[in-house]
Amino acid sequence: MARDTRIPVVTLTTDFGLHDSFVGVMKGVILSRCPSARIVDITHLVPAGDVRAGAFALLTAYRFFPKGSVHVAVVDPGVGSDRRAIVARCSDATFVGPDNGLLSWTLRSEKNVVVRRIENQRLVLSPVSATFHGRDVFAPVAAYLANGGRFAEVGPETAEWITLPWPEPARAVYGWLGEVVHVDHFGNAITNLPNTTLEPACASQFAVMYGRRRVPVRSCYTAVPKRKPVAVPGSSGCIEIAVNGGNAARSLGLKRGAKVKLVALG
Repeated sequence: MARDTRIPVVTLTTDFGLHDSFVGVMKGVILSRCPSARIVDITHLVPAGDVRAGAFALLTAYRFFPKGSVHVAVVDPGVGSDRRAIVARCSDATFVGPDNGLLSWTLRSEKNVVVRRIENQRLVLSPVSATFHGRDVFAPVAAYLANGGRFAEVGPETAEWITLPWPEPARAVYGWLGEVVHVDHFGNAITNLPNTTLEPACASQFAVMYGRRRVPVRSCYTAVPKRKPVAVPGSSGCIEIAVNGGNAARSLGLKRGAKVKLVALG
């Protein structure tokens, strides 16, 4: 059998920010145990303790990494409590993080998911800090798996893990009911309405309603004049509300959870 010479990829998604040493320390632990790892930062700017924002970041990023990548996600306001630590594996990737719903949006999008509790104390650093499981638990376990370690050695399999509810869009007579699930760095309000709801008709035959405001759906931001709102099929796979050259969240008062409607024109 040919030896697998692929360089293991480990990604990091956290709310640690860039001011302190937390991210660097996690990378040090991973490289100490898996020197060949290629570590990629998805983001460390998840708002502090915002599990839903972290879940969205992981959901929209992991598919673009090589098969077999290990994805570490740490947004963990319950660190040090009795919340569990888990590892999940599907056909193309492995996910490591706290059992607080952070991994759940990604896992719901996959088939044949196997989840194990991290209980093998030989794989973690000792003593385990009550405030930094990213360093002491998740980083060393990720390194072990990236280095070819046996998944079954992590701990017992479980059929139960914490899930965050994903707000499914609802069909209505006039179109679809949805909501904003994320506001990005540019102030674009990303909804839960899939781009596919615009098909097979062209985008310009629809509008997104937010309160009494009607936002036209177009193919790109610049299809409307500067500083005008527009809804476009987003790169996340869902429709987003933007302002050409501006900030939709600030201009329109859009926040996560805001209710929107996709309506057909004519």
